[in-house]
Amino acid sequence: MRAMDDSATTVLPIIGDASCAPTATVVRPSATHIVRFKAMADETRLTLLLTLLHAGDAVCVCDLVPATEVGQATVSHHLKILREAGLVSVERRGIWAHYAVHSATAAWLRATLAPDSTVSE
Repeated sequence: MRAMDDSATTVLPIIGDASCAPTATVVRPSATHIVRFKAMADETRLTLLLTLLHAGDAVCVCDLVPATEVGQATVSHHLKILREAGLVSVERRGIWAHYAVHSATAAWLRATLAPDSTVSE
């Protein structure tokens, strides 16, 4: 049973069984983490995000459409979700929109999405 607590952490109750491990502290995700991870939970959005992260500079939406197997309207929809999550930024240049990884989240994304050779798929 979870203690009713508004904080981000909660200590689980002790059962009293000697064979149990020490108590664990439950850490709840922040609203920002929930929004970010939900935005990244789609393969198309993750592909767009990784493409932008790898590019290092703003990329025209017209160049992002071929990176996915969906149409331009769908790509724009996915980029809107990533923008609303604070993961990408957009700059209008004439009729085209250029997207880049948001500077405020670039380091977090690199750390979160860094390849880890110790994890097997």
